[in-house]
Amino acid sequence: MRNAVIIHGRPDKDEYYSPNMPSLSNMHWLPWLQRQLQLKNIIAQTPEIPMSFRPDYKIWKKELERFDITSETILVGHSCGGGFLVRWLTENKDVKVGKVVLVAPWINPDDNPASETGDFFHFELDPTIASRTKGLIIFLSDNDNQRGVKETVHILKDKVDKIAIKNFQNYGHFLLEDMGTEKFPELLEECLAENL
Repeated sequence: MRNAVIIHGRPDKDEYYSPNMPSLSNMHWLPWLQRQLQLKNIIAQTPEIPMSFRPDYKIWKKELERFDITSETILVGHSCGGGFLVRWLTENKDVKVGKVVLVAPWINPDDNPASETGDFFHFELDPTIASRTKGLIIFLSDNDNQRGVKETVHILKDKVDKIAIKNFQNYGHFLLEDMGTEKFPELLEECLAENL
């Protein structure tokens, strides 16, 4: 059975604990995409990663692996969530998945262990990860001002075979405040493209 897992990014600590903000799995376009996939009979999950402001790879891995990950599974990751999927695919060479879409991915391109993510992204990138998917696509906006996203995309483009990049204009970091809407039809279309 087709399913999807949508992984949110890394918030600031204040954002994570703010009583005035929705949970990360219910922010931006994530709930809209989840619902649209469900309407297409694709079981979609948006796990809430505990303490995601201070990423711990073992915790993120555990939350993803709660779900059945098969060759029919669509994986979507935003920002740090996209970078997490890159590492997870790198370290799980025996797993084949469906379409993988990385929205403004970030992998701490400076590999600075003193950063907010510590050693979360300290890994050797496998250039063959796309061969174990039904397509590995990056979404990048020309005006994404989040530090390290463009560098991350450059690294992935140079080191990963068979990766595709879709460029957008004025989508920022693909946040609600950047896009002005929670709807993201281009992402839905990409997720469904292999099933058309």
